[in-house]
Amino acid sequence: MPTIIAIAVVEHDDRFLIGQRPAEVALAGYWEFPGGKVEPDESPADAAVRECLEETGLHVSVVGEYPTTRHQYDHDTVVLNFYRCVPATIANEPHAPFRWVTRQNLSEHSFPAGNDGLLELLTQPNRSNP
Repeated sequence: MPTIIAIAVVEHDDRFLIGQRPAEVALAGYWEFPGGKVEPDESPADAAVRECLEETGLHVSVVGEYPTTRHQYDHDTVVLNFYRCVPATIANEPHAPFRWVTRQNLSEHSFPAGNDGLLELLTQPNRSNP
């Protein structure tokens, strides 16, 4: 049974919220968008909002979806539910290790392979929001 993951792809002023995975977790050192496991009786969209708040301290709103991806890693099979999010407020800076990077700088960061399709969408020229 795959692990269901909800991911908040938070965008503001053509910048995205990303953080580097810590040394003690699977896929350590890779960059990621905020997110995590969907809890029982929780929708993936609600999980994306909750995980973003827990990990970054930022309240976000879901405004769309990106294509869902299933990926087999050595440690687990995951279903990645990507949600287009915007900050509900922008008064606070995100908690470390999360930070804002420009669309152009996304390609300078190494993400786990399950993010490849999403990153292709986000970094293509003349991209329009879904």
